[in-house]
Amino acid sequence: MPDLTGVALINEILSIRPDLPVILCTGFSETIGEAETEEMGIRAFLMKPVTIDKLTAVMQKAASNATAAV
Repeated sequence: MPDLTGVALINEILSIRPDLPVILCTGFSETIGEAETEEMGIRAFLMKPVTIDKLTAVMQKAASNATAAV
């Protein structure tokens, strides 16, 4: 995404579909952390490297929160 950051993309997506469960996965956290992601409406924040167990748990949590919010 040469002209758009991940955070900008998430803002665009959530402006269209605020109910969509978004998980931010990054290896570079100097510009954003868990507190900022919560404020933006992001359901989960993962730091790379990510294990399959952690990813599965976060996806299940995000999906269950999305279902509860609808």
